[in-house]
Amino acid sequence: MDHDTVVRQKMTERYLLDELELSTRSEFEEHFFGCPECAMDVRAASLFVERSKIALAEQRERARIPARAPVPAPGPRRWLGWLRPAIALPVMALLLAVVGYQNLVTLPRLSHAVSSPKLLQWTSVNVGTFGDEGNVVTVPQGSGFLLFVRIPPDTTYQRYTADLYNPAGKLEWSLTIPASETQDQWPVQVPPADRQPGTYTVSLQGISSTGQSKKVGQASFELQFPK
Repeated sequence: MDHDTVVRQKMTERYLLDELELSTRSEFEEHFFGCPECAMDVRAASLFVERSKIALAEQRERARIPARAPVPAPGPRRWLGWLRPAIALPVMALLLAVVGYQNLVTLPRLSHAVSSPKLLQWTSVNVGTFGDEGNVVTVPQGSGFLLFVRIPPDTTYQRYTADLYNPAGKLEWSLTIPASETQDQWPVQVPPADRQPGTYTVSLQGISSTGQSKKVGQASFELQFPK
């Protein structure tokens, strides 16, 4: 699956809306793991959806609060009726959604297109038979980096789920990785975040064709900040 096809068929939006068939979904996931632009779109759109859910939930919560009976406004001022909370809140939510989509999707895409290439700090983790080497990555606080996840080829599973745990043992994120008989290393772009230095652990679960999950292994790496 090439990038032009993804853009033309709006694969990102259909992926987030769960409108893709299983085979097409797997092909798209395999594509955006190797396409930084598509991976950025998926992460940005996912964050936009989550924030929209929070905004709509807060709106519904406000709607449950009993309101006093409205006092009819004088005739000449009825044109201000659209400012009432029942109308203003949905309008504000819609405006926030539009602004949020521009900030999270449109502007980052334009910025990515005009920015010059740059090198990212990286490290790798070896899961399963490759063992655990305890590699170190040093990045400034709040910066992202590349994480190469090495998985031994295995025809037992159709896909994998990689979970990243921080030094406190809290799950930071989960990622679906397609199974492959030829590729044993997957580049994962870890997004910028306010993280603590220490040992981070990647736990890998194998998912069979029947949906059964089994732990394949885990590996760790050390996150450090420059002094």
